[in-house]
Amino acid sequence: MIASGGISSLADLEKLVGMQDIGIQGAIVGKALYEGAFTLIDAINVVNK
Repeated sequence: MIASGGISSLADLEKLVGMQDIGIQGAIVGKALYEGAFTLIDAINVVNK
């Protein structure tokens, strides 16, 4: 399952990382990246913690 919508901060991504056990495998974060809320590198670092 891919999470879509409502992802506007790294804290949102951290919450999703905790949901991997229920099937969350990815997230669409385009708007947050375009608006500069965080960088792709920052997002990757959060997911790989």
